[in-house]
Amino acid sequence: MNLDLARWQFAVTTVYHFLFVPLTIGLSFLVAGMQTAWVRTRDDRYLRMTRFWGKLFLINFAIGVVTGIVQEFQFGMNWSDYSRFVGDVFGAPLAIEGLLAFFLESTFLGLWIFGWDRLPKRVHLACIWLAAIGTMLSAYFILAANSWMQHPVGSVVNDATGRAELKDFGAVLTNSTAVGAFAHTITACFVTAGVFVLAISAWHLRKGTHTEVFRPSIRVALVTLLIGSLGVVVTGDMQARLMTQQQPMKMAAAEALYDTVRPASFSLFTVGSLDGRQEVWSLRVPGVLSFMATGSFDGQVEGIRDVQAASAQTYGPGDYTPNIPTTYWAFRFMIGFGLLAGLLSVVGLWLTRRRATRPIPRWFLSASVVALFLPFAANTMGWIFTEMGRQPWLVSGMLRTANGVSPSVSATSVWISLVVFTLLYGALAVVEFGLMVRYVKAGPPPPAGVEPIAAPEPTPSVTY
Repeated sequence: MNLDLARWQFAVTTVYHFLFVPLTIGLSFLVAGMQTAWVRTRDDRYLRMTRFWGKLFLINFAIGVVTGIVQEFQFGMNWSDYSRFVGDVFGAPLAIEGLLAFFLESTFLGLWIFGWDRLPKRVHLACIWLAAIGTMLSAYFILAANSWMQHPVGSVVNDATGRAELKDFGAVLTNSTAVGAFAHTITACFVTAGVFVLAISAWHLRKGTHTEVFRPSIRVALVTLLIGSLGVVVTGDMQARLMTQQQPMKMAAAEALYDTVRPASFSLFTVGSLDGRQEVWSLRVPGVLSFMATGSFDGQVEGIRDVQAASAQTYGPGDYTPNIPTTYWAFRFMIGFGLLAGLLSVVGLWLTRRRATRPIPRWFLSASVVALFLPFAANTMGWIFTEMGRQPWLVSGMLRTANGVSPSVSATSVWISLVVFTLLYGALAVVEFGLMVRYVKAGPPPPAGVEPIAAPEPTPSVTY
């Protein structure tokens, strides 16, 4: 009971927090790029774009920081045995993330917020770039810690103390899993920011408001989305091959592949038994899974049964398979939502190829607004797949999830904290949504030197 509740709580808080992280990282670089364009060209449109998108970036950043703080508290609250086991290794990258990366981004972001008209333009511009770099560094250190759980390197288990001990911090930071995860995550961040800017720009263009700002914004968004989508495909292919080598069970679970085959097809849609152990019907593309896993359309992919047998022989009796339906569908939804976002960029760039003269069809603008959910859904599915596919391990091959939960925390305590966090996060969601809608509707600030038009003062009546 405690284990299930602790897993649910961590899942709720982690998935919720990860809604904000990719947008914060991607939007920070877009805002920095827009301000760079303004400093170089002195075009007032870029200044208005910087101010508008920068305000939305700051709202998202603030909520992301608040929700992120809870994550580390949970290690001690519900996962004390895990914290005791991994603290020597896991603590190092998290400490550097807090002391270096987060201080870098928060310090220079503060200078950027309060430095308008106080700092020289280029110094002020450097502040937002350093803040953006800080968000990227923060992501790397956190992913390095998580990747160590996926593929432990640079450490050994001390049987006397029952803890993992750090032996080579450089190996942890240069873990091939961390490098692959970072590349895939950062490109997904640009997809997220691209769709976010695209959807809001499309909403304003449908209404015909502030077209001088949102027409160039939509082009920036489409280019960012295309580049990010291509990057996601390339880095995802790299990750699939790493996963095949390092976590063959996760790769097999992604396809619900029970028997080792060569070549292996990729199922676009499968109908199976409720427990996912038997296929009833599927629509398949020949050789695609082999290519994803090995780089060859004729490559061999290990099945769940063979990996399970090998794991039982190595680690002892037990069930080493994750939840197959969850991993199978999370993997497909991640790919499907991501491909739809990439397709939107191709269509949009074609429709806007004549920047100022060709009107953008209303159907595309409407589709762009609806597409706002795509990257957030894809990111969520990707995170669920990453974490669920590793089960039953907390640290692959070292510590099982069931052995990491806090033994002295009661189910009642976990229930209370789960309910409190859920209600708190629900309230934060309302605040975030309300602020975003308010400032999106307000639109960008007026051109420099132009005061907003106020309603005329009523003329006092004169009585004779």
